[in-house]
Amino acid sequence: MPQDSTSKVSRWDRHGREHVVRVGRAGVQRTISCDTCGWRQGAQFLPWLKAEDHLAEAHQATVDPTAAQSER
Repeated sequence: MPQDSTSKVSRWDRHGREHVVRVGRAGVQRTISCDTCGWRQGAQFLPWLKAEDHLAEAHQATVDPTAAQSER
């Protein structure tokens, strides 16, 4: 039985709003879905990169919240 798992990519826009794209996996199939606008897409390769691209293009959200934590 395939194991389901989900991870997320979050970025902030210049107004300080957080946007989240979730990457779900069931077996080898991955699905990307945006919590902000409802956009969904299947992705076999590089789903996290596609999630980052969506956030930058659709929401102008490019600030990585984890980058600030790792610099401390």
